[in-house]
Amino acid sequence: MLRVLAALIALSVAGVASACPFCTPGGKTLTDEFNQADLVIFGKLAGADEKAETSDIQVEKTVKDSAKRPAGKTVRVKKFLDPSLITNKDRLLLFCEFYKGEIDPYRGIVVRPDTTLPAYLSGSIKLKGKPVSERMKFYFGYLDDAEPEVSMDAYREFANCDYKDYKDMAKSLPADKVARWLKAPETQPFRIGLYASMLGHCGKEKDAEVIKDLLKDPERRSGVDGLLAAYIMLRKDEGWKYLQTMLDNSKEEFSQRYAALRTLRFLHDFRTDLVSKKDLENAAIGLLIQDDISDMAIEDLRKWKCWPAADKVLALVKTEAYKESTVIRRSVLRYCLQCEGHAGAKAYVAQRRKEDAEVVKDAEELLKLDEDTAPKAREARK
Repeated sequence: MLRVLAALIALSVAGVASACPFCTPGGKTLTDEFNQADLVIFGKLAGADEKAETSDIQVEKTVKDSAKRPAGKTVRVKKFLDPSLITNKDRLLLFCEFYKGEIDPYRGIVVRPDTTLPAYLSGSIKLKGKPVSERMKFYFGYLDDAEPEVSMDAYREFANCDYKDYKDMAKSLPADKVARWLKAPETQPFRIGLYASMLGHCGKEKDAEVIKDLLKDPERRSGVDGLLAAYIMLRKDEGWKYLQTMLDNSKEEFSQRYAALRTLRFLHDFRTDLVSKKDLENAAIGLLIQDDISDMAIEDLRKWKCWPAADKVLALVKTEAYKESTVIRRSVLRYCLQCEGHAGAKAYVAQRRKEDAEVVKDAEELLKLDEDTAPKAREARK
């Protein structure tokens, strides 16, 4: 049972790898909702019957029509929408399906009458099939929209977009505008990583000062991995030195060192033109002596096939942290199972197999599962 549970966890992690490396998970966008819905209407509440559990919607715009929709400017939906909560000034965007001959709205958004939401959704739908760069420029224009639903959905589009698909487009963005967003106190913390990465592409060396100010400000120090990546893009040597200092300081908060490790992953996977692979590996190796993050560093070294680090990974076997931490022991085992051409790693696996064959078997099965699901996860993001 434990083996099955672990396998399911590994599968779920492999399948939801973040597309944008500096964004919180995006989730379903309004375009996704549009594609799923049978009918999408925009209008205002004209009446509601709590007993019948129905509401009448005066349709001002049919965003997605259906031959099943009854004729007329007012449609009845199978959902009670409380008039005491929805005023005559409010407007509703309803995503509906047809169920047993009735219009059943499964998602509704309440907005202002002058909302940009219908225009935004219509424009987004028209971009289907267009080059990614064209689509992302459209969404960039709505990142600071006054309508929260629109602004958030534009962010989700970036969060769901692979870095390789928007990095070239980001070079042409207006640096002054992005810098203003980063400086603005009202900018939501979860956006800072994305905006910083944008500035790293479109900004000039002087814009590194904006990044440095945010890194120094404990009140606004969010999206640190994006900030560090941007710092290196804008001032490579200075930014890389800053990141190394953060990694080497074991007294630095774990969250900050982990953000720096995520930046290493980004540079390794996407931008070895900025920092050499050897330097990135050495930076990760330096984390092996930090008990609270060493297991993560070992996992990265394994994924990067950094087998020259085997001696330093195996040196952990003699430490108290190894004896006390299941996750460190698991990471060392996983590394050694895949390590090529190292007699010590082979001997370690043989010894662990004698001590607990079931643990080794579980580790082998999860590694196989990782290998099987990783290509599918990458393909799903294309």
